[in-house]
Amino acid sequence: MKAPPKHAPPRIASTGDLRAFQRLMTLALVRPLGPDDGLAARWIDGRLTADVAAEFVRPNDRLNPVERLEIYSRSYWYRLLNCMRDDCPALLALLGEKRFDRLSRAYLARHPSTSFTLRNLCSRLEGFIGSRPGLAAPHAALAREVARFEWAQTIAFDGEARPRFEPADIARTPPGRLRLGLQPYLTILEFRHPVDDFVHAVGRRNALRSEASNAVDSAGPGGARVRRVARPRRGLTFVAVHRHQDRLYNKRLDPPAFRILAALRDGRTLTQAVAAAGKRVTAAQVQEWFTAWMALGWFCRRAGAAIRKSGN
Repeated sequence: MKAPPKHAPPRIASTGDLRAFQRLMTLALVRPLGPDDGLAARWIDGRLTADVAAEFVRPNDRLNPVERLEIYSRSYWYRLLNCMRDDCPALLALLGEKRFDRLSRAYLARHPSTSFTLRNLCSRLEGFIGSRPGLAAPHAALAREVARFEWAQTIAFDGEARPRFEPADIARTPPGRLRLGLQPYLTILEFRHPVDDFVHAVGRRNALRSEASNAVDSAGPGGARVRRVARPRRGLTFVAVHRHQDRLYNKRLDPPAFRILAALRDGRTLTQAVAAAGKRVTAAQVQEWFTAWMALGWFCRRAGAAIRKSGN
């Protein structure tokens, strides 16, 4: 966004004046909140925010200009923070309320929303945790994996679906030349923890918590408490996160199956991908995996690639 003007236009007399005012107003609303979730005391150039706000916001009989702006700034920030909670329930469960809130605010200050859709809000969260591990300590490594898995779920929910490869399409090209693309909504992941189990356990816990909340009147103050989800122990895990018939799924992968899919994802030919599985893998195993993957529609034409026509 173009830098805002130092002062608000005295009146909106042109489209340029309107744009300048919009930039100024936007900055006032999206700047990170200060102590007690109020506007920062100082403007970006060091002036008092109260003096800047008085140039384009009138007071009323109850609120001064800063207080009026704070209403909208808090609404904006609370909306983003709530979206992060909705998109990252497992990360919230792992870190707890206070650490998750600190992480979210620091992340949004570094990576503010720049998209017309809040769908992309957490797209950089895994990388941010890697750059600021102290915000997720002492579970930064696990937090990165949880953030990666939850972002993969977002991709699977509404990621692009390309025309799928059918067996007849594959038969037209020799395996040594055939390169299969993976559907954009499919993400294959390698973890040092069974993150998928943890995420699903949090989902079940949250569902129980919701049911308990709805039944609070009948349960009374002595009602059963929903237990905290235990952190997963280390264990190498391979997972595919995808959708099928408009529903989200994740599928555990054997290590050789993961290596095949990773090779295809990276542009290897079918022959090279199968070789990446290792010598201990049998032809029957490979056939079983590909049969399942084809049924799920995981393969598509790679961007810019053409299907080989028979007889050419």
